[in-house]
Amino acid sequence: MMPRTVTRLVQSRLAEYPSVAIVGPRQCGKTTVGKALSQNYFDLEQESDRLRLDLAWNDLSSSEQLIVLDEAQSWPELFPRLRGEIDQNRSLRGRYLLLGSISPALMHQVTQSLAGRLALVEMSPLNQIELTSDQQRDRHWFFGGYFDGVVCNDSDLLDWQSNYIRLLAYRDLPEWGLSARPSTTLRLMKMLAYRNGQIWNASELGKSLSLSYHTVNSYVDYLEGAYLLRRLPAYHKNIGKRLVKSPKLYWRDSGLLHSLLGIDNTEHLFSYPSVGQSWEAHVIEQLLSSLTNLGRSFDAFHVRFANGREIDLLVQFNSRLWAIEIKLTTNPTVDEFRLAVENSEMLGATNTLLICRTTNIVANKTSAVCDLATATRFLLEGSVS
Repeated sequence: MMPRTVTRLVQSRLAEYPSVAIVGPRQCGKTTVGKALSQNYFDLEQESDRLRLDLAWNDLSSSEQLIVLDEAQSWPELFPRLRGEIDQNRSLRGRYLLLGSISPALMHQVTQSLAGRLALVEMSPLNQIELTSDQQRDRHWFFGGYFDGVVCNDSDLLDWQSNYIRLLAYRDLPEWGLSARPSTTLRLMKMLAYRNGQIWNASELGKSLSLSYHTVNSYVDYLEGAYLLRRLPAYHKNIGKRLVKSPKLYWRDSGLLHSLLGIDNTEHLFSYPSVGQSWEAHVIEQLLSSLTNLGRSFDAFHVRFANGREIDLLVQFNSRLWAIEIKLTTNPTVDEFRLAVENSEMLGATNTLLICRTTNIVANKTSAVCDLATATRFLLEGSVS
């Protein structure tokens, strides 16, 4: 089992709360983490496990052992029972570990029934800081972060990604309440892949799909809730220079993005016209999921000024404001770094990072040109050093 950074956070939350929910996309490793923490594991999508849990409920509850409940949102009748057990002894910690594949915004029964009794922990697919070899890190951008991206051979993984996307469209998303026809969902996914990293325009996409503005937004909410998309809002501070107020949408896993785009090898990726947007999405997701997996609170934005200048990622974290520029190049120019610093100064950011595929790190007290791994370390440590 590859160690996951989120495990320590889950253990910490279990020591503080009666119940903890790990939420994240299917196949990101939630089940593996849960089974490592307790042998009392139940998959609630399986009728046999529901029956087994019913039969063992009294004994398990009285033993005060940790109970792991996978795909908990699939059995809403369970939540009143959990609430009753927790309320009998509110001081008892670490009783239930719930695993779910949809976000808290869609898990109404969780947030309503267990309010004040539950800690939420978001888990991503494998993050680049969890990879232990240069070979894994080199593959990570192209193949994405699911476990299969490390253990499968290349051709098997490409098939797995395609099947994963179809399974979401035809089974999971409809089960979670998405009313769109699966064929429409697949079309929407592909259109969003081609618009990866662009300013979100629901009306434009709706016309292409013959759907209303509100319907498209509703469908996208489900994709975001399933941890497939990340919505990056425009910076909300009134600085008098901001032009664009709409968010950007990014695919969270680069492997799924490449599958939807039909990119089947790294040579194809580097010849793809929007390869820069793919790299940008990958860097943004790795930085933000690194913070999330460690339980760090932050706010993230994009910025586009009236003069056309942009800041790819703005992160407000630990009383610091990080302005981050993302370039695909291995050899950024002095002018590119100077422009990144100027943009940063326009917002009063405390730190500036220009992240690229370089092997040479150039840094001063507040700014740096560096690779993704180094940038992640700077961000987590809260300083450029």
